[in-house]
Amino acid sequence: MSAIARRRFLQSGLGLGGALLLGACGGGGDGEPSSSTPTPTPTPTPEPAPGECRNSFAGGQRLGDATFVGESERPLEQAFGAGLDGRLFTDLSKLDPTNLITPSEAFYIRTRYPDLLVPDARWRIAIAGLPGPATDLFLDELLPRVVGQGTQLMECSGNTRTASFGLLSSADWTGIRLLDAIDRFGIPAGATRLLVSGFDQYSQPSERSTPGASWIFTFDELEQSGAFLATGLDGAPLSADHGAPVRLVVPGWYGCTCIKWVNELRFVGEDEPATSQMLEFASRTHQSGTPSLARDYLPAEIDLAAMPVRVEKWQVSGAIRYRVVGIQWGGKARTDRLEIRFGEGSWQPICTTSFSQTPWAMWEYEWRPPATGTYAITLRAADRSIRTRRLDVGYYLREVAIDQV
Repeated sequence: MSAIARRRFLQSGLGLGGALLLGACGGGGDGEPSSSTPTPTPTPTPEPAPGECRNSFAGGQRLGDATFVGESERPLEQAFGAGLDGRLFTDLSKLDPTNLITPSEAFYIRTRYPDLLVPDARWRIAIAGLPGPATDLFLDELLPRVVGQGTQLMECSGNTRTASFGLLSSADWTGIRLLDAIDRFGIPAGATRLLVSGFDQYSQPSERSTPGASWIFTFDELEQSGAFLATGLDGAPLSADHGAPVRLVVPGWYGCTCIKWVNELRFVGEDEPATSQMLEFASRTHQSGTPSLARDYLPAEIDLAAMPVRVEKWQVSGAIRYRVVGIQWGGKARTDRLEIRFGEGSWQPICTTSFSQTPWAMWEYEWRPPATGTYAITLRAADRSIRTRRLDVGYYLREVAIDQV
């Protein structure tokens, strides 16, 4: 029996001092049953296997969900704003183990379609940094090679409580691997990296961001991440706000690297300066300071992370109970050793309900708050060998208001 299963077994009252011993010793004062009929030993409820959850809410009535406080006042899954300041926040509370794909119309938006972009009849991507005259790659030449790229998660590096952590989505993509798209050009001598740029011009200045969408990658980073030029989302062509007709997707990296409206690919060398976008998002992608050269940037990878997406309020056998439902995502692998804490209380193990092929897994925790009030909820991975830089600083903390216990 695992340590977690053993702990739950003891807490259930079926361990030492619990129902098993009481059943064996109940009745006569000398330890023998008072009846001639032997008293059967109660059969304990089977413990969930590691990674499974006990259903303590069967037969209960879900009364609704408790409210997260201090978060976005914007309606979720409704686009607002324009250009660099345009947003749409995904409603993560809708997730459940049978519904882990974000519909394209609900997939988060961090920047909306540039109003100055008037695409040509044939979308062209300039190929720069090659010897000889300038070369163009036309999108329609790539379309016959487009294939499914699987379910991929994307998270904005600025995904915060003010966005209800809704700059996070997962959906099915179609496209072509970036390195496959440029294989016919070869890598010119002296080139060690590829700069990917997208159209990023607007008639109105941004209140918060600097125009200039581009990121620089090593060829190994593009290969290992499986970066691809995306043309479709959830079985349909990309929408304008999602980068139509073509955008970059870098699985496992923050969304600031997933350039929309790709219009240039440039082969660059070892001394290439960092782009304005790399400089702007350096602190959000775990860089050491703000490096001036692209070669000094670490991969903008998403670490393993976890947070609650809803707190369900139930009535079970006349008592009020709460089920905290959440997700984990990011990192190289999932873990079944997440722990949860309410306020400054002790850390408690939780169980995972879904280890599917999608980029996030679901977990849940039965919670009985001691009193009404507002509680902070934080999580961590019990395996401290897993890199969890944002969890380590409480980045995904959420506060929930409890009105009845």
